[in-house]
Amino acid sequence: MALPAAADSHEDDGWGDEVLYFVIVDRFADGDPDNNQNVDISAKGTFHGGDLIGLRERLDDLADLGVTVLWITPVVKNIPGFVTGAGFPDWGYHGYWADDFYSLDPRFGSEEDLEALVDAAHERGIKVLLDVVYNHVGYDSRYTKDPATRAWIRASCGQDDLTTCVGGLPDLKTELPEVADYLFKAHIGLAERVGLDGFRIDTVKHVDHDFWQEHRRRLNEALGEEFFLLGEVWGGDARNLDPWFATDELDAGFDFGFQGSTLAFLQGRGRPIAFNRYLEKRHEVREGYHLGHYLSTHDVAGALFQLEGDIELFELAALLQLSVSGIPIIFYGEEVGRPGGDWPDNRSDMPWGDLGIKPGAGLPRNEELRSSYQRLIELRRGTPALWRGTHAGHHFDQDLLSFVRRDEATGQAVVVAVNRSAEQAAAMPPLEEWLGSEVKDLWNEETLEIAGAEATVTVPPRSARILTLE
Repeated sequence: MALPAAADSHEDDGWGDEVLYFVIVDRFADGDPDNNQNVDISAKGTFHGGDLIGLRERLDDLADLGVTVLWITPVVKNIPGFVTGAGFPDWGYHGYWADDFYSLDPRFGSEEDLEALVDAAHERGIKVLLDVVYNHVGYDSRYTKDPATRAWIRASCGQDDLTTCVGGLPDLKTELPEVADYLFKAHIGLAERVGLDGFRIDTVKHVDHDFWQEHRRRLNEALGEEFFLLGEVWGGDARNLDPWFATDELDAGFDFGFQGSTLAFLQGRGRPIAFNRYLEKRHEVREGYHLGHYLSTHDVAGALFQLEGDIELFELAALLQLSVSGIPIIFYGEEVGRPGGDWPDNRSDMPWGDLGIKPGAGLPRNEELRSSYQRLIELRRGTPALWRGTHAGHHFDQDLLSFVRRDEATGQAVVVAVNRSAEQAAAMPPLEEWLGSEVKDLWNEETLEIAGAEATVTVPPRSARILTLE
């Protein structure tokens, strides 16, 4: 059963059918070589030259893919040097090591470049979320040295969520009013000036609830209640995200279980019925709030890497990701087979094949996989039952999972069936209401006739069907 609505009667904001695309700006496209500093594309921890101009120049690719929301890594000015704790020079190319919250990093571009990106995305019907960090600053940041701000940094790291120093980073005393005010004005002010649609918020559970409630109040006042907040609460799921939903501090949070549960099912490490129970539990999210689910991110080994490069299984993972509730998050390049890997290989360059776009010029692209993603996104957005329907298990055997999604508004029922086996086909019964009817397989573009009560639907090896009445 879904949790009750929040006390302020938060309404579903229409984000349920969005498809989000996550980009590490430095690893995507280099549009302005003149802003390159310390660039070495042969090294894993250096800047590679991607910037806001390059991303803007490739927005048509994202629009053509069908994504509707772009999430980009932080673009505030990062620490000027590198750290060596990883065993190699590791720079702030990812944007999470702030040195000045009130300036953009020239290696990514200017505030005008960010505004131009947002405007160009909006022209294509794409919303933009900017990643923001409130919890900490970069290693050896100027905030740790400036007499005016040194007292803002926690002198010693604690063991609880609020006072721990994530990754050994200097931890901000966000409980201090002057620190909170400084951060609010920096991030919310930038959002106002460039027209952002929302924030992806880093390390949410390491800042207290009072801070996030004041954050929401100020955002509502400055940008309106439609400004969207997607938060990273490490280990989040429908239940343990609820403290942030109950008081309307976030609109959505990451479902950290989706990748592992999906890959375990596809690799035969769990029973189909167990995976279905997990999918059912995702519907326990508080009404009007959302889970964001991913196959790969910058913090974990990519799904294709974990599947040992098996494109067939990866395509089934993508089909599952795009046929369940929540906001699917595509990590840049996985739609063209970017292999990813363990950190830092999961942050490799966007593959651009023979298009000549740096830094990933010449890296191979799987265009057939990209076409599958296009079709899946189109199917999802055109079939409301896939993203807003109820969920019920339908049929399970050793290797076959099928579930029914029903859209109460239209009465549409869709059966999603996945056969993970490479050795034999699987069969399942049709829905009773389909007997004597023709059923359309939306994924394979086939029409199946359900002749009578004894009829079954076969799902070939390592394949899937998405079925609904013709």
